[in-house]
Amino acid sequence: MPQKDPCQKQACEIQKCLQANNYLEYKCETVLQEMRKCCARYPKGRSVCCSGFEKEEREREKSKVTSEGIPAPPQ
Repeated sequence: MPQKDPCQKQACEIQKCLQANNYLEYKCETVLQEMRKCCARYPKGRSVCCSGFEKEEREREKSKVTSEGIPAPPQ
């Protein structure tokens, strides 16, 4: 039997919050932050729910490095 996704609860909370707030992300920043915290606790790829947040993190790191004038590593 597959293991339950460790961040599924937070992902569901995000969906509930977005639905209740007409999909305005800024109104759900608290639950989005909880999801980021959950995703940070587990190795990359452990939570399917975290895949978008992991991509967001990679892009943020890439733009941070690029803005500092240091070439981004090849992917």
